[in-house]
Amino acid sequence: MRVRWIGGLMLRIGSMDGGMTMTMGNMLMYFHFTPGDNLWFLGWAPYSAGAMVGTCIGLFLLALIERWLAAMKAVMEVHWHTRALIEMANRVNTKSLPQHAQATPKSAIRQHMALPFIPAHDLPRGIIAAALALLGFLFMLAVMTFQVGFILSIVVGLGVGETLFGRYGRGMGQSMHC
Repeated sequence: MRVRWIGGLMLRIGSMDGGMTMTMGNMLMYFHFTPGDNLWFLGWAPYSAGAMVGTCIGLFLLALIERWLAAMKAVMEVHWHTRALIEMANRVNTKSLPQHAQATPKSAIRQHMALPFIPAHDLPRGIIAAALALLGFLFMLAVMTFQVGFILSIVVGLGVGETLFGRYGRGMGQSMHC
């Protein structure tokens, strides 16, 4: 069997069945601690112990940031919801009620099912959601390397991040439906 490298791919020619198979460099398809796996980019493959530690610290911090973003999104959702209810009540006040009557946020909700589109609320909400999705995909790709150091760094980072920031998003959902 001959082995030939073409653009980072290992091409095996002359296997027992006479066909060709292509495999990626040195990617191990089982859980391992060996350094050298590509992380997100072809040039980012930590081969030394120091590079592995730095990469694991970076993944840990990225996981903390992900949990912080999720907590801040939950806090902002409550704020945006309250502000949108006030906006709806103001619209009802100016359109359909006499000057001496006041609409409450609850009466505004009963009249309209959807909250109004407010660019100052909805654009940041979309950006934060996209950032959280991107981080989730990046974590998935890191886990797919089967590098146990990467996986543990992400899991521990998410756990520590939830411990630090999780309480900011808890219990606030109840106030959104009052």
